Amino acid sequence: MRRGGRPGLIGLAARTAVITGTANAMGNRAHAQRQAADQQAQFQAAQQQAQIDAAAAQAVAAQQYVAPVAAAAPAPAAGVDIVAELQKLAALKDAGILDDAEFAAAKAKLLS
Repeated sequence: MRRGGRPGLIGLAARTAVITGTANAMGNRAHAQRQAADQQAQFQAAQQQAQIDAAAAQAVAAQQYVAPVAAAAPAPAAGVDIVAELQKLAALKDAGILDDAEFAAAKAKLLS
């Protein structure tokens, strides 16, 4: 015989188990989605940091290349054409190899 209206104890336990299992599955799915989003954000941040590091290393390498050029300016000899040397320094400055301070220092050294 069956009672009408309310489910029995076993039916109630089975329904509770199904609801609990569904809730756990949905919670696990949401957790996995959050983890995937976090991992992707970390990956993108690492890529951006690598690009920043590469740009910084490139800038440092460029500065190290410029410094020896300015220091290697030859001392004027007795037969050196000063105008030609000044034109060479101006060309280096225009090309971006020398900055204003390095150009001024090399020019002062040449004229002294």
